[in-house]
Amino acid sequence: MLNIFPFIGWLRTYKWSFLPKDFMAGLTVAIVLIPQGLAYALIAGLPAVYGLYASMVPLLIYTFFGTSRSLGVGPVAMDSLLVAAGLGAIASVGPENYIAMAVLLAFMVGFIQLFLGLLRMGFLVNFLSKPVISGFTSGAALIIMLSQLKYLLGTDIEGSSQLHNIIWNTILKAGEFNPYDLGIGLSGILLMIALRKWNKKLPYILLVVIIGIVSVYFFQWVDKGVDIVGEIPKGLPVAAIPDLSWKSMMPLWPIAFTLSLVGYLETISIGKGIEDKMNNDQLDANRELVALGLSNMTGSIFQSYPVTASFSRSAIYHEAKSKTNLATLITALIVLLTLLFLTPLFYYLPKAALAAIIMVSVYNLIDVKYALVLWKYRKDEFLVLLSTFAITLFVGIMEGILVGVLISLLLMVYRTSNPHLAVLANIKGTPYYRNIKRFGSDALVRKDLLIIRFDAQLYFGNSSFFKSRLLELIDGKGPELKAVILNAEAINYIDSSAAHMLRNLLEMLYQKGIQFYIAGAIGPTRDILFSSGIMELLPKECLFVETREAVLFFDDPAKKSQLQNKVALQRNTLGN
Repeated sequence: MLNIFPFIGWLRTYKWSFLPKDFMAGLTVAIVLIPQGLAYALIAGLPAVYGLYASMVPLLIYTFFGTSRSLGVGPVAMDSLLVAAGLGAIASVGPENYIAMAVLLAFMVGFIQLFLGLLRMGFLVNFLSKPVISGFTSGAALIIMLSQLKYLLGTDIEGSSQLHNIIWNTILKAGEFNPYDLGIGLSGILLMIALRKWNKKLPYILLVVIIGIVSVYFFQWVDKGVDIVGEIPKGLPVAAIPDLSWKSMMPLWPIAFTLSLVGYLETISIGKGIEDKMNNDQLDANRELVALGLSNMTGSIFQSYPVTASFSRSAIYHEAKSKTNLATLITALIVLLTLLFLTPLFYYLPKAALAAIIMVSVYNLIDVKYALVLWKYRKDEFLVLLSTFAITLFVGIMEGILVGVLISLLLMVYRTSNPHLAVLANIKGTPYYRNIKRFGSDALVRKDLLIIRFDAQLYFGNSSFFKSRLLELIDGKGPELKAVILNAEAINYIDSSAAHMLRNLLEMLYQKGIQFYIAGAIGPTRDILFSSGIMELLPKECLFVETREAVLFFDDPAKKSQLQNKVALQRNTLGN
C-alpha cells in the first residue's frame, strides 16, 4: 500500500508539532501561487480563473501520491507558454474551443506521464541534456517576458512565440501604449526587485498585488483605460471529462508528449536539487511520474490545464521547512477558499501588475553563468546550448527543444564514433603506464612495443575508427614493432560488428608477425571475447589483468604466473 499511496508513510508518523510549520509553508505558498496562477493562465491564453483551477485539484492529488514534501506543483510559466505555443500552432483550435483543448491537453499529458511511470520509463528524460534545457529555458524565459509587453504597455499587441515577430509587433503598436499601465508595470517590477534584495522573506508578490488593486480602485484608473482582470467566476469548477475523441486528440500528441517530458524534467531537477539539501527526503523518480500523471489527469476533469513543479514555490516550501505533504494540501484548501469567497477581491487587479510578476519570476531562468562556463571549457556543448536558445527564440518553442535534443544525440554519436585513443608508455621510475602526450620525456617509449588505451565501448559506430587509427600507429612504428597491447579497461562492451573487426585485425597482425595482447578487460568484456570467437584466434596466455603484466610477458613469457592466468581468464560461464 505504501508503494501505491506514499502519503501513508508520512501520515502514520505525523506529529502535531509538525502542524505549525506545515500550515505556514502552505499559507506562504498559497499567497504566491494565487497571483502567479492568475498570471500564468494569461500566458497560456486562458482566462485568469483557470490558473486557480490548475492550483487546486492537482495539488490535492499530489498530496497523496507525491514523494517529495517540498515540490510546489501547479501552473508554471514554462508549461503555460508551451500550451500557448502548441495550441496556437494548430489551425483547428479556434477561440471557441481553445479552453476545451487546453483541458484535454492536461489529460493527455497526465496519461503519458502515468503510462511512462507505470512502465518505469523515467530514464527517457535523460535525453534532455543540461545544455539543451538551459538553452531552452533561457530562450523560453525571454519569450515569456516579452509576451507580457502587451499587458505592460496596455495595448493590443499580436501574440507570437518568435522573438523577431514580438519585437516587430510591439514596434507597430509603440505609439498606442497606455502610460498608466506602463507606470503600474514598471513600478511593480522595481518594487519587487527592491523588496527581494532587502528581504527575500517578504511576500513581495502579494504586496504588488495589493498595491495594484488598491491604486486602481481608489484612483479610478479603469476610466484611464487600465486593463484589469475583471470578474473572476466565483465557485468551484464544474467536473466534466474532456472530449476524448480521436479527432480532438490526434493534433495534440506532439505537444502533449513534449509537455509530459519537460514537465517531468522540471519536477525531477527541482526535487533532486532540494533532496541534496535534505538528508531524509527520498524522491522516487518513477513514482513522481505517476503522481504528476494522476495530478494532470484528475485536474483536467476539474478544468485544469497542464501543471508541473515550480522552482520558486518549491523553494518556499523548502525555506519554510515544511514537514510533510500536508503543506501542499493546505495550499490547495486556501485556493479552494479563494475560489469560493475571495475572487471578487481580484476584480481591480491590473494585468500590468501580473505582467510584472511574471517578468520578475521568470528572469532567473535565464542562465548566463552556465553559458559562459560552457564557452570557456566545453565549446561543443556551448554550441548545443546556443543552437537550442536561438531556435527557441527565432523559430519556435517546440522546435527549439526538439532540435536541441537532436543536436545533443548527434554530438553523442560523434563522440562515441570518434572516441579518445591514447598511446601509453611506462612512466620513468614507476610501475604506471600513462598517455605519452601528458608526460613527455618522462614516458619511456619503446620502438618494439605499441601500447594503446581505447576509452569507449567498441561498436559498429567506432570500429572502423579504431582499426584505421591503430593501423596508422602501427605504420608509424615501422618494422621494429613486435607486439601491440590493448588496454581495455574502458571498453565495457563489444558488439558483433566490432568483434568481427577484431578477428580480421588479429589475422592481419599475425600475418605481419606482430603479437596482440589485451590487458585490463573487465568481466563482461572477457565474456564477449570468449563468446564472439575472438579467443579462438587470440592465445589465452595473451589476456592480462594489468598492462605491466603484458609488458613483462612480452619481455619474458615465463614470468606469467598460474594465478595471473586464472584471474585474467576468469569469465561467466552461467550465461547471466
